[in-house]
Amino acid sequence: MIDHGPIDVIIPAFNEEGSIGKVLGDLPRPMLRRVVVVDNASTDHTAEAARAAGATVVAETRRGYGSACMTGIRTLERLDEAPSIVVFLDADYSDHPDELPRLVEPLRSATAELVIGSRSLGRREPGALLPQARFGNWLATRLIRVLYGVRMTDLGPFRAILWDRLVALEMCDTDFGWTVEMQIKAARDGLRYTEVPVSYRKRIGTSKITGTVSGSVRAGWKILYTIWRLRR
Repeated sequence: MIDHGPIDVIIPAFNEEGSIGKVLGDLPRPMLRRVVVVDNASTDHTAEAARAAGATVVAETRRGYGSACMTGIRTLERLDEAPSIVVFLDADYSDHPDELPRLVEPLRSATAELVIGSRSLGRREPGALLPQARFGNWLATRLIRVLYGVRMTDLGPFRAILWDRLVALEMCDTDFGWTVEMQIKAARDGLRYTEVPVSYRKRIGTSKITGTVSGSVRAGWKILYTIWRLRR
């Protein structure tokens, strides 16, 4: 096992006061240096709950998953020592934070540079991954295989990446295209990629994306557009 140095976590959060404490409580904190929760213009007490659970909380008033992730990255850039590994996961408690060591192991052993937690390969609670999300993943990953020659099974938000590789990707999507942008750019740049099975459960509360028809349509369109825009 190679010691890659500090591991930091970025958690985008919008109105997740009921779940963020559970997420933070299940993280394997001894192996982490810092956990950054990006409060994405929440109208509830997400920020207060995150601080009470020991997270560093920063604000991003511009709504959008990608906007929140990039604010988290900028926060880590300002530290005296950059992290070696960055982990992203959602704030809704659908991911299993205690499975984080499974994601970072391929990075620490130098067998991968980007690791995606695949819900398709792991155990899913019935009803956790809605039909529109399953179809969207199926379509997007097959298009990526055709256009970029990389086999993927999921665009899951629970992921880990080496810090220097993340910075080099120059991420820019501000909303639904964030996850697929990272995977496409990684494939295009030849990063060593792997997936590990992760567990997935029903989220706390209603999804802001797949929980509504309009959110599902907007997310699906943006993902497909991003795949086409970044094609070789």
